[in-house]
Amino acid sequence: MKFERAILHMDLDSFFVSVERLHNSALRGKPILIGGKSGRSVVSSASYEARKYGVHSAMPMRMALRLCPDAIVVSGDMERYSEQSRIITEIIREDAPLFEKASIDEFYLDLSGMDKYIGTWQWSKELRQRIIKETGLPISSALSINKLISKIGVDDAKPNGDQLIIAGTEREYIAPMSVRKIPSVGIKTQEKLHYMGVRTIQVLRDIPPALLKREFGKNGLHLWNKANAIDNTPVVPFHEQKSISTERTFREDSIDIKMLKSKLSQMVQKLAFELRSKKQLTANIAIKVRYADFNTFSKQKRIPYTANDRQLTEFAHTLFDQLYQRRQLVRLIGVRFSNLVHGNYQISIFDDTEEEINLLRAMDRLRKKYGAGVIRKG
Repeated sequence: MKFERAILHMDLDSFFVSVERLHNSALRGKPILIGGKSGRSVVSSASYEARKYGVHSAMPMRMALRLCPDAIVVSGDMERYSEQSRIITEIIREDAPLFEKASIDEFYLDLSGMDKYIGTWQWSKELRQRIIKETGLPISSALSINKLISKIGVDDAKPNGDQLIIAGTEREYIAPMSVRKIPSVGIKTQEKLHYMGVRTIQVLRDIPPALLKREFGKNGLHLWNKANAIDNTPVVPFHEQKSISTERTFREDSIDIKMLKSKLSQMVQKLAFELRSKKQLTANIAIKVRYADFNTFSKQKRIPYTANDRQLTEFAHTLFDQLYQRRQLVRLIGVRFSNLVHGNYQISIFDDTEEEINLLRAMDRLRKKYGAGVIRKG
């Protein structure tokens, strides 16, 4: 089957759990929860055996254990997951003409035009089998004309399956599905649609776009497009970013420690927001101090993978205290995060509490709406 456009979505199944099972075969077939072991932490990943009990990622750990009391809780190892993700990325890089790494365990491949030389669907199946054979990890995939339908198709193919949505059938393919299957539809949007009597994608697609715009603003038009299987989002070529950094040069050299640490905190929060926006985590933080005489010193520290404001601010202040020994006027301070990996912060942190994650989510929503500097922690 020929495609005008051919987009393959590949998604590793219960990635963190699968990696842990590679290293400990005794975990196979058992309900597994990845996350912190304190009662206030959240689930970062759950095995399919645990999901049968209603457990899902981002759920409070105490609730997950009430639903599935026999679950085995495993602390996360982001370095191990990052290494497995790197291996899979290299396999895809060797074969794919163009690919995007959407997160630590998700990839989009643009295979448009390949049918002139080789069967795109067969090529996709062979790539998936190669990944399974060389890594031992389960992975699901779906091939369609755009990213939206391929992503929905992957969810339908899981666990460890593949699916072809033939060009021209995508509208009818998603029509009977719940509106919740549309990636951008969260709980609040779903509730509002249900209140309007809209429960399936087929009903949603038949609503006049003007009515959806009136009810949901610009997002209403996006909903209509997605309900009609319209998505022209391109596959963005993957380039691994090595680090992010920021510096602040003061108008007047200062020895005010309280002020310097306050500025440092603001810089850390800005970079941490950037990490979360790009679905990245950092494992190395460095602090730079330049004195009035232009002598410059820096100090860095390897840290557990995170994008948490509080944790990163604590590390930054500790490094600053270790570095700032001369008690001289400071001209410039800088912060750099390196050893970056792809990972959605909201489901990839193992020691944060539910309260911390909810606070960061609320703050990030305000930042995305009004700008990065609209709000910061005291």
